[in-house]
Amino acid sequence: MTVEDRTLRALGLDVVPREHPLSYPGAWPRESGLLDGDRLLPLDRWSFADRVPVVSIGSNACPGQLRHKMAESGIVSPVPMVRARVTGVGIGVSAHVSRPGYVSNAPVATPGRVSELFVLWLDARQLTVIDASEGVPLPHGNFRRAWLPAPGVRIELPDGSRLPGAYAYVNRRGVLHDGTGTPRTHPGQRPLLTNLLATLPRLRDLFGATPEEFTARARADRELCEKGSRLFAEEGLVTTGGLEQYVTSSGAGGEGQGAPSGPPRTWRS
Repeated sequence: MTVEDRTLRALGLDVVPREHPLSYPGAWPRESGLLDGDRLLPLDRWSFADRVPVVSIGSNACPGQLRHKMAESGIVSPVPMVRARVTGVGIGVSAHVSRPGYVSNAPVATPGRVSELFVLWLDARQLTVIDASEGVPLPHGNFRRAWLPAPGVRIELPDGSRLPGAYAYVNRRGVLHDGTGTPRTHPGQRPLLTNLLATLPRLRDLFGATPEEFTARARADRELCEKGSRLFAEEGLVTTGGLEQYVTSSGAGGEGQGAPSGPPRTWRS
């Protein structure tokens, strides 16, 4: 494959969910790669001792969205994206409406179950950007960054090696359940919104009857998004995701409750 063939557009990975909410969580790569500007290049290794690992549950695994977030902050340094087998973490539904106009993914505990997820290896500046995009620095931000340690969470890289843990963004508001108290899975933005609007008249009153109306009304309307988030709780749809035990008081992966101030340097680069 030529360098030109490795552009995000050629690979079908250039759509940005922030700009096209119904595409959320965006297209994920089929394999590991190095996001370098507008290209996704092959990787020659799976771990990086000078970076921290972050398990991506939603649009951070979409190269188009990741590139967009970094570009907004003027960051052009490459981001390694490693496809991994993660045991104990699955994809649930955040109990909040995001200002870009979608209801996002959130990590949930799935003991014994394996998910194919991407591990982003971020340097300090890149981590700061992703933290900010998830609301970590804000007192009432939607997500908190937590260190998920082994053996509670097992992360296996393509060469069979395992990480001692990784960061993930845990929703501060909880996740939506399936009616039985069990966290529901995220089926994709359009089917999720279609279902929520069909079953929640109050949500239709706020956001309209279709996914298109929902995203159009929600985008950048902080007050309306907050009303939608409160409605989920008022309707009794919210439960815990099972990973809250790993969230520290700072919400940024500091020491305490099993989350070290920085990831252990025990993996091989």
